[in-house]
Amino acid sequence: MSSPTPAADAAKRLVAFFEGLQPASLSQLGQIYATQARFKDPFNEVIGLPAIERVFKHMFDSLHEPRFVVTQQVLQGEQCFLTWEFHFRFKSHQAEKNQLILGATHLVFAADGLVTLHRDYWDAAEELYEKLPLLGSLMRWLKGRAKR
Repeated sequence: MSSPTPAADAAKRLVAFFEGLQPASLSQLGQIYATQARFKDPFNEVIGLPAIERVFKHMFDSLHEPRFVVTQQVLQGEQCFLTWEFHFRFKSHQAEKNQLILGATHLVFAADGLVTLHRDYWDAAEELYEKLPLLGSLMRWLKGRAKR
């Protein structure tokens, strides 16, 4: 029986970290990300631990009870692909209504198990903009027009 690889251990640690992410956890980002890690999602493209921490701090400042649930994981060498659910409520819009974004993440681990690349993929138009009161109506109309 073979022992887990450093990337497998790192992926397991990362999944546990994100599924338990809280504002107080942000001080532990250095145990997950390399000092000059790159992070990209539909709204951000940053390099370095302080910038990555600001992205997550903004998430906690803007949303009620944000929570990740990892649903699938594929690991090959030093690369990992996760699919996930992101549960939250808006603080400024529809605060009482639970929201859900479905997405995926591509990760690259260094030899020491720290993340050097974190790239999130999700459809901001469908998963977010269409759920906002005024913008949602416009986005759904545009989507309908594009289908014709």
